[in-house]
Parts: sequence; C-alpha cells; structure tokens
Amino acid sequence: MPPEPPAEGGQSEDSFPARLHVIFARSGDTAVIFRRGPSKQVATFLWNRGKDTFKLGQWLKGRIYERRADLSPDGRHMIYFAMNGRWRSATRGSWTAVSRTPYLKALDLYAKGDCWEGGGLFLSEGRYWLNDRHFARQSALRETSGLVRDKDYRPELNYGAECTGVYYPRLIRDDWTLIEHSERGRWKSQTILEKELQFVWVLVFIAV
Repeated sequence: MPPEPPAEGGQSEDSFPARLHVIFARSGDTAVIFRRGPSKQVATFLWNRGKDTFKLGQWLKGRIYERRADLSPDGRHMIYFAMNGRWRSATRGSWTAVSRTPYLKALDLYAKGDCWEGGGLFLSEGRYWLNDRHFARQSALRETSGLVRDKDYRPELNYGAECTGVYYPRLIRDDWTLIEHSERGRWKSQTILEKELQFVWVLVFIAV
C-alpha cells in the first residue's frame, strides 16, 4: 500500500512502526496476528507456530479492537469487533463478526452502531459469547457459522464495557491469575495479573 502523506507540520503515520497483537489458540499451533498501521488500516495473519509460517488473511480499512477478539480452542474460528465509521450501512458503522481464521468475512454478523462493548469470547469449539451486557443488544444480520451463541453466559467478574471486559476474562481463562482488581476513583482502576512460566519465571501484568 502507498504511504499516506504526512499531516501539515507533522510526520507520516508510516514513520511509526506497525503495532502487533497476537492471539494463540488454546490447543494446536495456530495463532492470529493483528497488524495495525497506519492507524486506520489493519491486516490479519495466520501464524502456524509448528512450521513457523505466516499467511495473510485480509486487510480492513478501519479499526479492529484486538483486545475484544478471541480464537476458538482449535484455532479454526475467530470472533472480532471492528469499526469503519460507515454509520448508514447495514452494520451501522461497527460490528461483531465470527469468521474462519484468519479471514474477516463474517459467517455470523452482528450490527453494533457504536463502540461500546462488542467482540466476545469462545466458550468451546462450538459456542461463543457476545460482549453486550450493559448496552443495546447487537442485531443479528447473518448466522451461518453453525456455531451456537450462548446468551446466558456471563464472565465471573465484570471489568467494564470496553476492551477490558473481554481482554481480562480471556487472560484469566488462559492461565493468568488475578492478583488485584480495585477501583481507584471514577473511571479509574488497577488490575494486576500474573502467569507462571518455566524455570520459576513469573510474568506480571499491571494496568492502571
């Protein structure tokens, strides 16, 4: 893709490195990489960790909220939340989709219309949950994946309506231990998680 021209008196977005976010399937060697950059473009890649090979999925001119995304345990399906700002379209400018990894074409498609909540988690190979606890429900435009949307599931703890509402439950599900989650005033909180590695190493995640 050609680089975007720099803003007047500033730098081109291409002068900043792309941002990468990786989600690993819980079984097997599949992972998905979200490559964001420039800020309004994102690409998905399939990473076969067993063979250490990469395959381009698709580009999206818009934003994918990668911390509201997830992979099915076997890595065959992906759920993600995206926004392109086309508010008069069928998706109302933002949507949650279930797709075949690493592609973005929606097998199940839910129109959102804003950026509160959205995305979700896989509960098993064939079941998933949509992140829509507090605000207007997401409207189903297509449901052809053959998977089941679990409307009764709720994460054990509530971490809010933004990315943390999906991201923290996903980390805890994937063997991170919640050490602290405390409110520090209006719209402020502190969360600490840990994950034990081999050779007595411990990863510590601190978000304020």
